[in-house]
Parts: sequence; C-alpha cells; structure tokens
Amino acid sequence: MSNRSTVTNHRLGRHAVAGPGAGEPGGAVTRRPGAPRPRGGRRRRGPSALTIFLFVLPGLVLFTLLVVIPMLGAAYVSLFRWNGFGGPPTPGDGSFVGLDNFTRALGDPVFQGDLWRGLILVVLSVGIQLPASLALALLLHQRFPGRTAFRLLFFAPYVISEVIAGVLFAMVLSPRFGFANEVMEAIGLGALIPSNGWLGERSLVLFVVFGVVSWKYFGFHMIIYLAGRQNIPREVTEAAMTDGATGWQVFRHVTLPLMGPTIRVTIFLSIIGVIQLFDMVWVLTGGGPANASETMAITMYRQAFDRSEFGYGSAISILMFLIALIFALGYVRFVMRRDLEGAVTTVGGGQR
Repeated sequence: MSNRSTVTNHRLGRHAVAGPGAGEPGGAVTRRPGAPRPRGGRRRRGPSALTIFLFVLPGLVLFTLLVVIPMLGAAYVSLFRWNGFGGPPTPGDGSFVGLDNFTRALGDPVFQGDLWRGLILVVLSVGIQLPASLALALLLHQRFPGRTAFRLLFFAPYVISEVIAGVLFAMVLSPRFGFANEVMEAIGLGALIPSNGWLGERSLVLFVVFGVVSWKYFGFHMIIYLAGRQNIPREVTEAAMTDGATGWQVFRHVTLPLMGPTIRVTIFLSIIGVIQLFDMVWVLTGGGPANASETMAITMYRQAFDRSEFGYGSAISILMFLIALIFALGYVRFVMRRDLEGAVTTVGGGQR
C-alpha cells in the first residue's frame, strides 16, 4: 500500500500493521486502538509447578494422615504379637514374630473360608446382580409414563446407610415377627420357611446376605448403566435399525459393545466392594451362624477388637490390602487398558 493510504488509515483512527492478511493480498492488517497485539502463535502457558503443588497439598496431607500413616502402622504392628495395651511394640520386648501372623492367617480355616465366601459373592454379583441392573437400566431408558419415579424408586436403597439397611432386614427376616415369614404364610408357602430362620441356616445365610447386598447396591449399578446407555448417540442405533437389524441384534452388536467400558467399571467396583464388605453383614448376621457369613473384614475385626490380637488382625488387614491392590493393578492393566488408552485425547498432534 502507498504512504497516502497509510496516512489516511491513521486519520481514520486505525493502525496499520505491515504484512499479508485481511483485505487485499500483501496488504496491511488494520486493528483498532487498544486491541491486543497478536502473539505470533505463542502457546498459552499453563499453571506453574508451584501452583499445582499448592492445590494438591491439602488432599495429599489428608491422604497421608488418614491412609498412608495408618497403613504403615498396620504393616509394622503385623510383625508383632501385640494385644493393643501399653506402648507400641518394639523388637527388643520379645513380641517380634516376623511373618508368623501372615502364615497363621493363610493357614487359618476361617480366613480360608472368608476367601471362598468372597469368591461366591463375586460370582453371584457378576453373574446375577450386574446383568439384572443392566436389564433394568435398558428398560428405564425407554420412554414411558412414570419413568423418573421408577428411577428414583430403584435408586433410593443406595442412599440408605449400610447399618440402617442391615437393621431393617434383620427385622424383616426375624424368625419371630419378621415381615418375610408373614408374607410366606399369607401366600401359602409357610412350609418353605427355614426352621432356624432365614439368617440361622448355614447353607442359606450367605445367599440371603447376597440378596440384601444386591437390594442395597442394585440401584447404584443401574444408574451407572443408565448413564452409559444415554451416552450412546441415538443416530447409531437408528442407523442399525434402518439397515434391518432387530432389537436383539442392535443390543448385541451395537449397545453392548459401546457400553463395554461402563460394564467393566461396574465389575471392578463390585469386586472391590465384596473385598471390603463389613458393615451390613456385621449388623445383619455378625458373621454367623458358625462363620457361615463371615468376611475378611469381620475376621479382622474379631481378631483385633474381640480377642485383642492386634498384630494378627493387622496382618489380615494387610492381606486384604494386598488382595485388593493386586486385583486392581491386574484388572486395570489387562482388562481396562484399552478403555484408559481410549480416554486419552489428542490435541494439536500431541497427547493430553
């Protein structure tokens, strides 16, 4: 552009910036007074390492105080034969037993039974509870009157605490005045009521506990599945049906594969929940009758607080932690690896 046009732009309140751009080819790019100057493609700087550290520090302090330090303390105590009285045990007071507490736990028939009962609960949860939750979530995804009310109804038990749920079902299943017995007798099935009560039969109590646990967490898994189903674009299923796919084929080849990450997450949560199961079973049965419904957490509590064997109880807690840790690492590494890799977003040719 000529000098005359530059002067003219200046008189009109504009500033000319040399270089090709808007307007005519090879001409000047004009911008208004006070407008920010172009950065020339410089990337915006992210937060500094100090800022990130300050934001993470409160959570890190709480995690250290509430998780790391108690865990290290339990690992230390598990190496001693300590009843919990007096000061902390030391190697010089003769209470050091090394790994004997772990050897004792692994050879204890009660702890071995805990592992077996936990495996049964895992199989029942993955084979019955989760498929039923998925089926109900797909049903409640459809449009029909009262859909929201049904969602709230099925999710409501999850809001109740485990202790309240345990007390509630202990009353419902009571052999004397339980509502379950009254219903069975009213419909003519009184002969099927167990002679020792629903919570007094060794061969039945674990399945009753599973039913109560499923009632408590059924809605939780249903909501997760419902959210996963709603994330599937409608155009995908409509395209499959337009191509002639039946409802079952759409579910088998479209809906189910796309909900795979959600299903794998619920399986993970379900198994971890079985490993940590304590409150509801303790209130409902106390681990009885004759350890028939006892879990690893109940065994740990009994040994530490009922029998004052804190070293042995700490060893069981460390074994629980190792079981959960090994399972979590293996599950994430071999089962959820593809899901986690798919969650990485590529921006500007790089990964974030």
